[in-house]
Amino acid sequence: MPERTATAAWEGSVKEGHGTITLGSGLFEAPYSFGSRFEAEVGTNPEELVGAAAAGCFTMALSLALSDLGHPPARIDTTANVSVTKTADGFRIAYVHLRTAASVPGIDAEAFAREAEHAKANCPVSRALGGTEIRLEAHLTV
Repeated sequence: MPERTATAAWEGSVKEGHGTITLGSGLFEAPYSFGSRFEAEVGTNPEELVGAAAAGCFTMALSLALSDLGHPPARIDTTANVSVTKTADGFRIAYVHLRTAASVPGIDAEAFAREAEHAKANCPVSRALGGTEIRLEAHLTV
């Protein structure tokens, strides 16, 4: 498996400065700042990227599990909401909430729910976030 790379560059103080986050593939580069992280300014932030990683990893893991059962999905859509809270010893990601809807021909709701929970617990990003609560709402669609 290849090693993946991302870079971050920052100039200035935390509140007045700004930076850029770049993926090693070259397919994504975006500005980030205190305002894009803790307020509503334009730009990305580390938590948004964690959410993208969690949603992408979970969705692929669920697709694999469903396909292995003989029920390849027609489509899976997942949204991840990432909550950051301030604690006595700094900021932390309190939870990642995954919301997924999937069209999976021939599977029943119980089997789908079981595979969704398994994917949530076992995809590599979920494992990397072991100290973070990962919530899941998984729904079968027509």
